Amino acid sequence: MDHPELGGAEDAAKLFRRFRAEGLIPLGGDFYPVVHYPGITMYPPAGEDGLFAGYEPPPGGTVSIYAHIPFCSRYCNFCHYPVMTGASDGDKDRYLAAISAELALYRRRLGLERPKVSSALVGGGTPTCLTPGQLDRFLKDLTGQLDFSSGPQFSYDVDPGTLLGAEGAERLRILRAAGVGRLTIGVQSLNDALLRAMNRPHTARQALDAAGAARKAGFKLNLEFIYGYPGETLETWAETMRLAVSAGAEELQIYRIKLIPYGDHAGFFSRKGAAVDPETVFRMKGAASEILARAGYKETLRRVFSRDPAEYSRYADGQCCGLRDQIGVGLTAFSSLRDRFALNTQDIKEYYSLLAAGRLPVNRGLIRSPENQAVWAFVLPLKNRKVMRSYFKALTGKFPEELFGVRIRDLENAGLLASTASALELTPAGALLADEVCHQFYEKKFMPFPPGAYAPGPLNPHRE
Repeated sequence: MDHPELGGAEDAAKLFRRFRAEGLIPLGGDFYPVVHYPGITMYPPAGEDGLFAGYEPPPGGTVSIYAHIPFCSRYCNFCHYPVMTGASDGDKDRYLAAISAELALYRRRLGLERPKVSSALVGGGTPTCLTPGQLDRFLKDLTGQLDFSSGPQFSYDVDPGTLLGAEGAERLRILRAAGVGRLTIGVQSLNDALLRAMNRPHTARQALDAAGAARKAGFKLNLEFIYGYPGETLETWAETMRLAVSAGAEELQIYRIKLIPYGDHAGFFSRKGAAVDPETVFRMKGAASEILARAGYKETLRRVFSRDPAEYSRYADGQCCGLRDQIGVGLTAFSSLRDRFALNTQDIKEYYSLLAAGRLPVNRGLIRSPENQAVWAFVLPLKNRKVMRSYFKALTGKFPEELFGVRIRDLENAGLLASTASALELTPAGALLADEVCHQFYEKKFMPFPPGAYAPGPLNPHRE
């Protein structure tokens, strides 16, 4: 074998074949990620008054904050979220005024003059698809309405092209001046043919140049990549990972292409006829894990690899592991709270209309039932790090085994789950199959696939 690190690909393929036969993995190779519970497309209609009835902010009034900027220079073929291409500066000014008004409405709803920020993330879209002047005004408004005095980790998602040239240098200066210390650069691939197929607005060289400019400006970097994209091979993916390692970023993040719509926009590809063979997709994940491990990266959050275990997204950790209250503003943004979830409208006209009426622009969500709460409090920490028994009981009133004992034992016997006195966590094999393992605990009404999608084996998630 020319590249011995690709042995990780073969190990992953063996696990794939075994666990598809046992009913854990859908036969057709369908994939549905565990990012929220339930999935974004499954939330029922709901309004502000019902979703926030009885809600009390956490002690000390401390929340994580997410702000969504929906503008892009073009629509990437893998994207499942509504974005606005071709927007004028006037369109962007109107949106920034609206998101400022929404933030003020949230402050009143929470009864907090300036909520304290534990971590912050600005995403999109392309949040740097603003003029330097607009970016400066937006950041000054955001940090002015909220209390950043504790020095929280402040992360910003960026597109490589927006960091290049004189305007790019000015954006980097503005971001640093506002307290942003961590950038996630949406690279997606370092293969120019694949970048063109994705309809990305940059080349591999531009992506690496942008990373270099950001590092020189003093930012910590998280470079983001997609695997399993139609037309990609194990060899081209492995080469992208080798090039990614050479960029010297603190973190590298990989995620599997989502062909089934996961957000409010159906991506370019349909479910049929476009997917890479699922066994090859698992080979890609196994190869990446091995390449990154050999380069000194460790998986700190699921599918996020860091040179230093202390370097990771505090926002993602708080939402998915700590299960802390997080407020989201902007089109399609969500607020993930201790016992409820509120999702903003995906329609820009409705977004503006609700805000003009003095209403938060939420249109979907739920207050979790005890069953919802138990699954939410179990699968998000399990996928990303571990389930702490004492914290789970504080949130649900019971220990995990009291609610999921049979499933836990089945997965332990299969070598996918490990148990200690204090926690439950995925084994290395379980980490490779993290999303599929977590589906084992879903309520039937939120299962992503029907019983017949799986082999009738001992790990079919629909088994009684």
